[in-house]
Amino acid sequence: MTKPFFNLYSHDFVRIAVGVPACRVADPAANAAETIRLAREAADGGAALVAFTELGLSAYTCDDLFHQEALLRGCIDALAAVVAASETLAPVLVVGMPLRVEQQLFNCAVVVAKGKILGVVPKSYLPNYGEFYEARQFSPAFNATVDEIDLLGQRVPFGAALLFQAANLPLFRFHVEICEDLWVTVPPSSFAALAGATVLVNLSASNIVVGKSGYRHQLVSQQSARCIAAYVYSSAGKGESTTDMAWDGQALVCENGSLLRDSARFSDESHVIQADVDLGRLAADRARNTSFGHSVRRHAEEVRRFRVVSFDLELPRHERLPLDRVVERFPYVPADQQRRDERCNEVYNIQVQALVQRMSASNISRLVIGVSGGLDSTHALLVCAKAMDRLGLPRTNIIGITMPGFATSDRTLKQARQLMEVIGCESSEVDIRPSCLQMLKDIGHPYAGGEEVYDITFENVQAGERTSHLFRLANYRNGIVVGTGDLSELALGWCTYGVGDHMSHYNVNASVPKTLISHLVRWVAETKQIGESGSDVLLNILGTDISPELVPGKGSDQPGQKTESTIGPYELQDFNLYYTVRFGFTPSKVAFLSHAAWHDRDAGPWPEGGHVARNEYSVADIKRNLGIFLYRFFKTSQFKRSCVPNSPKVGSGGSLSPRGDWRAPSDSEATVWMEDLKNIPG
Repeated sequence: MTKPFFNLYSHDFVRIAVGVPACRVADPAANAAETIRLAREAADGGAALVAFTELGLSAYTCDDLFHQEALLRGCIDALAAVVAASETLAPVLVVGMPLRVEQQLFNCAVVVAKGKILGVVPKSYLPNYGEFYEARQFSPAFNATVDEIDLLGQRVPFGAALLFQAANLPLFRFHVEICEDLWVTVPPSSFAALAGATVLVNLSASNIVVGKSGYRHQLVSQQSARCIAAYVYSSAGKGESTTDMAWDGQALVCENGSLLRDSARFSDESHVIQADVDLGRLAADRARNTSFGHSVRRHAEEVRRFRVVSFDLELPRHERLPLDRVVERFPYVPADQQRRDERCNEVYNIQVQALVQRMSASNISRLVIGVSGGLDSTHALLVCAKAMDRLGLPRTNIIGITMPGFATSDRTLKQARQLMEVIGCESSEVDIRPSCLQMLKDIGHPYAGGEEVYDITFENVQAGERTSHLFRLANYRNGIVVGTGDLSELALGWCTYGVGDHMSHYNVNASVPKTLISHLVRWVAETKQIGESGSDVLLNILGTDISPELVPGKGSDQPGQKTESTIGPYELQDFNLYYTVRFGFTPSKVAFLSHAAWHDRDAGPWPEGGHVARNEYSVADIKRNLGIFLYRFFKTSQFKRSCVPNSPKVGSGGSLSPRGDWRAPSDSEATVWMEDLKNIPG
């Protein structure tokens, strides 16, 4: 059966919920009723798993009441109510309760699904310091003498080394630990992750003191990052005894170091939070991270201790179950202004440091750069200027040259001249039309005979002539040619191979996507790093249509080409690039994420300018442009990426250098990607 495209479960996502019930101390029946109510709420929201709080059926603060037979029996009855209610609920429920096994009392998490108890996990580490006295009542997991128990007429697995695997959602394998288990030097969940758990669940009570909330964030986030997993954390809230402690009811869901959802604290009501975890992303990162695999082998003995409990998960099969998570439109560019400025500063300094090192190592003090008046060469020139400042060399050691051709507009030519003036570099201008015309005449091209033939040869003669001038000038002036082409162009093959803009001595932009370059230029303008007049020039450049300016337009200021009309909007293609290369997602998943990002939302942080396509894209728009990207990336452009100049990698989104993040055959096919594209409606 075809999976519904608009349902998150069709794309390796799983919805996880955390319930924080307002409890009544030593009142299991009331606590079970509230647990069931929240479970139903989470089920209605499409959750596959709902985690509750530590000892939630009894309350955590029962102290020596845990030795009372009436309370323990009441908890068994409460569990029976939860198990019965689960028969009509889709998600797996994880509830906390005290449980006596072989005359020992354990602090347990009980995993329940569809009227069955899948397993019982006892707490491994019992805090017995400060305000905690758990060892007074409970035994740790390693004291257990059995690995199966009879509970409510069912024979169920018992132990800390249990993994729960959804048979019909292969990437959904979860592990449960309890509160203090996370706070120790090596949490049990670390080994569980190595054993294949993608979701790590922690039932916690965790009283609140000053500063503890922030530490929880760090702890949960870091464990999710180290384990390349999702980490789900609960803590007790309203109703727990305040004899000696207070409670804030915080719940967290993190994924590989990123916070997906955080609950309100100090709520007077029971509450549920939910987050959609990308299991495919976790699996992709684990597969790429060879150190993860080495750790599995290194800790093989611990990994082999885990038992896998398989179950069938009732997946929500709604035609539409959209993501409950923010998917940024610009994965290379933070949406938050402060983080965006920090990112720009970091990238800019990486580029500058790399160029400074290359100049120092090669004993070169001059840089040669072609300045077109467009975005890429503008940013590369800014990097060159800062590199000269760092080295204590005059900016006149930058030899900027603008080379108008058959289609250069008055606007970009003016901008190139103004930019070189405000930078303070040596500037010159070479009209390449005579030499291009000679080349066209030499090869017998009809344009040389007066015909208006604007084919690929006509275009590439100009690109090649510009690059040839730059290299010969660099030879003559004892400098190096600084490349300007960006990551987006390299991905789409939008560069002239060999003796063209594909080649340079060193390219500072090759791992910076177009969407980020726009922000870098705007950031330099807004921070006025080249003065007020320089900022005005940069803002004008940002407002210019992106064009190679190789085919004449109707007028001197009307480009005959608009890049995005041919290869698609950069804002979409950078999105496609990130998720295709960084995670290896299928086209249908990339399209699903793109729809979540671009459908019916406010515009993202792309700088204002005429090249912005629109505020939202339909699935048909997304599919069409993704098809352009896939064919160009996988079928026609790899040979250009197989021999690129040296360039610094600037971000975790990766580079396309064969010496770095991307090695691929130049003669591969795009068939499997284009076939998957057919799974996208529209």
